[in-house]
Amino acid sequence: MFNSLSDRLAATFKNLKGKGRLSEADIDATAREIRRALLDADVAVPVVREFIAHIKERSLGEEVSQALNPGQQVVKIVNDELVGILGGETRRLNLAKNPPTVIMLVGLQGAGKTTLAGKLSQHLKEQGHTPMLVAADLQRPNAVKQLQVNGERAGVPVYAPHPGVSSEFEDATGDPVQVARDGVAEAKAKYNDVVIVDTAGRLGVDSELMEQAANIRSAVQPDEVLFVLDAMIGQDAVATAQSFNEGVGFTGVVLSKLDGDARGGAALSVRSVTGKPVMFASTGESLSDFEVFHPDRMASRILDMGDVMSLIEQAERSWDKAEAEKMAQKFVDQEDFTLDDFLDQMQQIKNMGSMKKLLMMMPGAQGMRQQLEQFDDRQIDRIEAIIRSMTPHERVAPKIINGSRRARIARGSGVQVSEVNGLLERFGQAQKMMKKMASGGGMPGMPGMPGGGGAAGGSKKGKGKGKKAKPRSGNPAKAAQEMRELEERRKRPAAPPQGSAFGKGAEGGPDGFDPSSLNLPKGFEKYLGGGSGQ
Repeated sequence: MFNSLSDRLAATFKNLKGKGRLSEADIDATAREIRRALLDADVAVPVVREFIAHIKERSLGEEVSQALNPGQQVVKIVNDELVGILGGETRRLNLAKNPPTVIMLVGLQGAGKTTLAGKLSQHLKEQGHTPMLVAADLQRPNAVKQLQVNGERAGVPVYAPHPGVSSEFEDATGDPVQVARDGVAEAKAKYNDVVIVDTAGRLGVDSELMEQAANIRSAVQPDEVLFVLDAMIGQDAVATAQSFNEGVGFTGVVLSKLDGDARGGAALSVRSVTGKPVMFASTGESLSDFEVFHPDRMASRILDMGDVMSLIEQAERSWDKAEAEKMAQKFVDQEDFTLDDFLDQMQQIKNMGSMKKLLMMMPGAQGMRQQLEQFDDRQIDRIEAIIRSMTPHERVAPKIINGSRRARIARGSGVQVSEVNGLLERFGQAQKMMKKMASGGGMPGMPGMPGGGGAAGGSKKGKGKGKKAKPRSGNPAKAAQEMRELEERRKRPAAPPQGSAFGKGAEGGPDGFDPSSLNLPKGFEKYLGGGSGQ
């Protein structure tokens, strides 16, 4: 959605890199480029004017002139102002003190209200609520049927006493106001704590649409009225939002079709123009393609700083905790990482959704957008097919997979032998890394860490490191005794070398390894066998 805007802003900020001091001309030129980028992205002109005025005021002040890195300070100012126009804080749903909480959806026809009703109901169900959908759109062909299908997919009941119309040539019958009123009564009787009322839209704003929406609002007294806005309609989004705000009144905005290729100005304009917060974003066709709108995270995405928090939350939602604990225990016990384990991990990633979308949440992803767009999500399916074409023994001991076995696996999975070779090579590297880290040896190839090369803690080639120890004596009896002693020595915990970064402490891990000295992310120490393992 914001690709064009992100590219323009990144190019603008490049010109500020390496400058020890920014002149007024530098700031004017930067502000001019940002203004052009925002206008090209269909952001409303009054919003752009105010945004640029704030940036220039702060950039010309002491905040930038006294900064050690003025260029980065300007980027921070732009980020802060973007967060401001997107709403500043994340706004949650206001739940009724006495259930059910009534949520009414309004918007133009084609904005995605019915699809969004299903997504919102699934989101609320995952949070422990018991939502009910009410089909009050009786004029769009098959709108009631579509809502019933979405409700079935989400596992949520749908109140639909009237079938609506099945073609555009039928006249709408039935009273949507009465359906909405009865739907709330039904939810109270069935003890559903949230009611989502799907209402009709029009191709454009008209008095009949506004009157019907206002009547439904009066009948059900909703706790939240969410205006569903198609993020692809550009400058017209502002006028439409203002009309609905004046005619019906709404408490929050939901942006639909945020995964489209439009320029995204609606998202940056609607909050400033209406004063109402953006609460949710719909990012695809699947019911799970739905997220709470966080202004700070969206600003980070626009400025290509990534959205790691959303990535972590998505992983927590979809990752199988039992499987993760099993894998962590395997890691601690220094068991071999097998192709079966590799397949399990790939399936867990697959459950998180589109790999392309996940990668686009990483910092700096915009710079690799062309490569990421060429990434084929079906690659995971091909990897799964290759591994499933192996015998159980081959998955545990991949070293036995010779040329004829590779050809058989390739035929069984419908791929080229080169793809099988590539997978086995990547798996071999992953297996070595896991072994090295599990034994406290650090990341292979990382300078300055045990197991790394070319720096402290690394080993030089040709020194015999990693070779099997041999007895010195030629006498068979003495040689056997030496081998026994070597074996006993190997089983004993090794004392850390003097000056080691990982000397044994009071709270050190196995073999004196202290995971905290690695400065890894919080909680990662459990994978290295140290800490409390919680």
